[in-house]
Amino acid sequence: MSIDTVKRFDRIIAIFIQLQSKRIVKAQELADRFEVSLRTIYRDIRTLEASGVPISSEAGVGYTIMEGYRLPPIMFTREEAGSFVAAEKLMQKFTDKSLGAFHASAMYKVKSVLRGSEKDWISALESHVLINPAQTLFNENIPNALEILFESIAEKKQVFLKYQSLQSDNSSDRRIEPVGLFHENNFWYVLAYCHLRNDYRQFRTDRMISIKATEQKFTIVHGTIDEHRNNNDADSSPKTKVRISIDKNIAKHIKNDRNFFGFVSEKAVKDQIEMTFMTTNIEHRFPRWFLMFGQYATILEPESLKDQVRELLRKTEERLNS
Repeated sequence: MSIDTVKRFDRIIAIFIQLQSKRIVKAQELADRFEVSLRTIYRDIRTLEASGVPISSEAGVGYTIMEGYRLPPIMFTREEAGSFVAAEKLMQKFTDKSLGAFHASAMYKVKSVLRGSEKDWISALESHVLINPAQTLFNENIPNALEILFESIAEKKQVFLKYQSLQSDNSSDRRIEPVGLFHENNFWYVLAYCHLRNDYRQFRTDRMISIKATEQKFTIVHGTIDEHRNNNDADSSPKTKVRISIDKNIAKHIKNDRNFFGFVSEKAVKDQIEMTFMTTNIEHRFPRWFLMFGQYATILEPESLKDQVRELLRKTEERLNS
């Protein structure tokens, strides 16, 4: 059997699944998805019809499969069917192009087992749900980053990265052993053992310049990402105690972010909220975060944090005046 024959067989099966995912499917929609001509789609549809699939068509409308031709093996409630819309929109915006394509293919299979009323429910919602991430999550030049990382974790094989850190003007070569991925504070991160640093590090996916799978096996048994993230002793970086006072009306708006900066406790003092942190990055991340709400806050300790904020403000002023 030739490769072209296998590809055509796979395409025909995929067309059959897509026809079951919606009441009406246009020929152009199929041609666009599989990157073939309309003539090819017409031929594939005739093949399905010849195989006994009851497909009806209407000029200018599209194709549909006779209701009840295939009894779905799983029945979904209308609300469960509606949840697919949110899942699909999230996957489109919060994963890379490669993984998003795999999810889209999976969603066609899921939708294919829905009853007609559930298909209508989804169709009615799809054009009324919009999700826009706050940040760019992936480098467009590496559309398969998550796919490579997933395979690395599953097969326990190392990955080669060119990585641009925030503190450096030049990219660096990294050979890593990914432990896991997590989405936090509007970004995707990879927790991995870095052979350059001989320690565990976090890498943001949007700062990856290039990524390549290798055949080199992991050299360490890493455990799960939960074990690493929940193990406070795993982070050997020194921590600095930070105390700030912030306007009560503003404090409620940073509750989601503060946990990423070592938040420990808070107490109300008149119209202010005093917060205590044990942070590992007082030189870079914390002072930049503080400036987001600095006009409503006061640094109580340490003095070095005030110096870091002053330096950031000085550099900002220099750029504004240049």
